[in-house]
Amino acid sequence: MAEKEQSYSNHARVVPLYTYVTWGLLQVTFIGACVNLYQSWNDHQRLYSASLLVALTFTTMLIAFFARSFALKAQDRAIRAEEQLRHYVMTGKLLDPRLSMKQIIGLRFASNEEFVTLAQRAADQALSPKDIKQAIRHWRADHERV
Repeated sequence: MAEKEQSYSNHARVVPLYTYVTWGLLQVTFIGACVNLYQSWNDHQRLYSASLLVALTFTTMLIAFFARSFALKAQDRAIRAEEQLRHYVMTGKLLDPRLSMKQIIGLRFASNEEFVTLAQRAADQALSPKDIKQAIRHWRADHERV
């Protein structure tokens, strides 16, 4: 199945099962565990298990958050390496060190025809990632990032 053509208006990617279902269930469970802990505060037979539920739910939320952030960090590093290589192949030079990671991530959508010019402009004018993406005339899709 061919991927849908990407543009600024549709490039953001959300995984609904993770973003809405998993996080929603974790949040509801955490709230329920906190309510249970509050109701168990004076009942010493229930207090220990209620405390464990809060701790385990909070720990699960941290694990879910860090699993996502670590995966994004790895993707960011791969994107930076790819864009450094692309710029080096096209110019014989590395990307301008003034470019931030977020700017480089925005530049990955630029076609080869506009990549070098836009990278220089982004460094010189300190363009935001949003400004970089909006300046792209010929979009290069990235369907791999989640």
